[in-house]
Amino acid sequence: MHIMEGFLPAGHALAWTAISTPFVVAGVRRLKRILADNPQARLPLAAAAGFTFILSALKLPSVTGSCSHPTGTGLGAMMFGPSVMAVLGAVVLLFQGLLLAHGGVTTLGANIFSMAIAGPWVAYGVWKLSDRLGLPAAIGVFLSAFLGDLATYVVTSTQLALAFPDAETGFAGALAKFASIFAVTQAPLAVAEGLVTVVVINALTARGQMHGLGEKA
Repeated sequence: MHIMEGFLPAGHALAWTAISTPFVVAGVRRLKRILADNPQARLPLAAAAGFTFILSALKLPSVTGSCSHPTGTGLGAMMFGPSVMAVLGAVVLLFQGLLLAHGGVTTLGANIFSMAIAGPWVAYGVWKLSDRLGLPAAIGVFLSAFLGDLATYVVTSTQLALAFPDAETGFAGALAKFASIFAVTQAPLAVAEGLVTVVVINALTARGQMHGLGEKA
């Protein structure tokens, strides 16, 4: 995640931008409906965006000189649905690219797809499934944030493998290499994100901020 500026070939960068755009447009429409139905959702929306910005801005060294970090998108996906996170995540990634040199403009579409689309949809799906299975809420929240985080890095590994296939083993070999690089540090980070998200969700629930949120995608 946070593929750096200019790293992807132009065709790949444009393709991921084209793929991500409909999700962001749908998210804008969903966001407008939420605010129209519940103007008081502005504060929780800001909290979800801030949570994502802070967690995804943390950089921890990974192997071979790369960095890993939490994503923070699972919280917003559970509160408002994954569609909204496409918008909030896009805003977060744009600001990080412009202000922190964390990611970039040409790679924004690819980064949006991995962190703001794939991760939130996985987190939301796991959260709804855990509810249907009758799992305790804390376990469902943890699994949602944990797997949403890992899904982001699986997608990023796929994006990089598509752009830079291994000379001998092709896409599959490159995917295994990129995924193994991230996995060393990302697995414990995903656990940490899951635990932090449980704490935040419990605090929001105690304050009544979760009522009526996250019911529709």
